[in-house]
Amino acid sequence: MSKKERRTVPVGAIQIYNDYVHGEISRRKFLSGLKQFAVAGLTASAIAEALMPNYAMGQQVQRDDERITVSYETIPSPDGHGYIRGYLARPFSADSRSETPSQLPGIIVVHENRGLNPHTEDIARRFALANFMAFAPDVLTSVGGYPGDDYQGGQLFRELDGDKRFEDIVASAHWLKNRSDCTGKIGVTGFCYGGSVSNQLAARMGADLAAAVPFYGGGVDAAAARNIRAAVMVQHGELDTRLMNAWPDYEQALASNNVTHEGHIYPDCLHGFFNDATPERYNEAAATVAWQRTVDWFNQYVRA
Repeated sequence: MSKKERRTVPVGAIQIYNDYVHGEISRRKFLSGLKQFAVAGLTASAIAEALMPNYAMGQQVQRDDERITVSYETIPSPDGHGYIRGYLARPFSADSRSETPSQLPGIIVVHENRGLNPHTEDIARRFALANFMAFAPDVLTSVGGYPGDDYQGGQLFRELDGDKRFEDIVASAHWLKNRSDCTGKIGVTGFCYGGSVSNQLAARMGADLAAAVPFYGGGVDAAAARNIRAAVMVQHGELDTRLMNAWPDYEQALASNNVTHEGHIYPDCLHGFFNDATPERYNEAAATVAWQRTVDWFNQYVRA
């Protein structure tokens, strides 16, 4: 493991953190649960601090990078919460060489269950540097947007109607697909909640979605999988036991319906292994491979 991948807190503490950010336990229970891992020189408070996201450290592409253009766009979502705001990123070169913007394949980037935080915006910028146009919607739009704190974002997330949240993502996908500066071919990727949504969107959109790359997200059932026409690449961490236990059934559903698919399991990786803003979960080596596979998959099935 590289320095970034060498965990300083026990895996059990990271699992408690995952329960906390998924809303399964309260902040009080989270802090109380960490006490069992406190040892000399490593207090519960120190463990909690180590587990919290550091978005400045995890930023790979600066917000003002001159190679990209970014904007916040608000679009209608009549079947969802009425409207949804998101972060749009495009390569600067696509819009600077002529009066007419170049058409690019589009990627929807769906955040975890905390809202559109800086990490997700950074991923959208990475796609822009890979010569895609990316749109990262914020399902917290109707309650004020990502509040700047992941725990508070998770609380707001759970207040919203799940069906309407999904319709907001569907509206975002159709908006991106139908833009004049998009080729009309789009893919989707997402993480945790966003990974599950990526699978759901593939089932919902059928042939209107070219590819999906869900990271550590739940699959859809066999009946819904019949509607998938996108090429699906699933990525899980080996230590993410709940999703790992569910993966064989989803893989069977994809295979039974002749869906083009791949599944990649990353050894010694936890839920959230791609998120470089949470260093105790992040695995740099696995994340690097997973990113390259993601870009290659979209180049093959969305750009082609």
